[in-house]
Amino acid sequence: MERNIITIDQEKCTGCGLCIPNCPEGAIQIIDRKARLVSDLMCDGLGACLGHCPEGAITIGKREAGAYDEGRVKATIVKQGAATIAAHALPTPQKPDALAYQGCPGARTMTLRKQETAPDDSRGARSSRLAHWPVQMHLVSPRSPHFYKADFVLAADCTAFAMGDFHDSFLNGKTLGIACPKFDDGRERYVEKIRALIDEARIATLTVVVMQAPCCRELLLLARDAAARAGRTVPIECVTVGMTGEISGRERMETANADA
Repeated sequence: MERNIITIDQEKCTGCGLCIPNCPEGAIQIIDRKARLVSDLMCDGLGACLGHCPEGAITIGKREAGAYDEGRVKATIVKQGAATIAAHALPTPQKPDALAYQGCPGARTMTLRKQETAPDDSRGARSSRLAHWPVQMHLVSPRSPHFYKADFVLAADCTAFAMGDFHDSFLNGKTLGIACPKFDDGRERYVEKIRALIDEARIATLTVVVMQAPCCRELLLLARDAAARAGRTVPIECVTVGMTGEISGRERMETANADA
């Protein structure tokens, strides 16, 4: 029979897993870091997952397929106990930490700590260490005087929210640019701006601050690509911030370019 079935473009899919919670039938799973339709029989063809793919990798169209098998869907729900399937099939909510998760680690829902009932004012009001504006990399101009021979911090958007003392740890006496390596467009524009900061603004150091999520490492790759294209050498340090705000790693690297 011919009926509506989703198709997932494996070239476009990044394996983020955002489609999985929006497929009540559990017909989509992350396999080998890609979202895949595990069975035509489990896809009801309604396309509830379509609007949740940031890459537009999921489409729906008519093709030859067996009839939707509701019994198989229910059996899979019982067998796998996957979080997104159980949330639709079971009347009793499950604890997030007890549920299986197969998507991108950076998109996983987690409870990190109990919500505070009052702000922590043990250190009093804290002053901002931000010394310039703007900070979003699409808006930053490498020709702005505050970048000249400065220590530059390239930070993933989420890091300042995860780390309570981000300003004191990274911004005191330094300049800043922020970006999201997963959702921002214009990779080449970012690479060119970082290169210009190295060659034209002659920044003294480059610190890349990322979250402890695989997709966030792309920001370091942007910095390294820019450094490889630059005509002078700048020391680069990558700092990884854990989901609970702690620094989980530091990595120093040297570029191969000769100093200008």
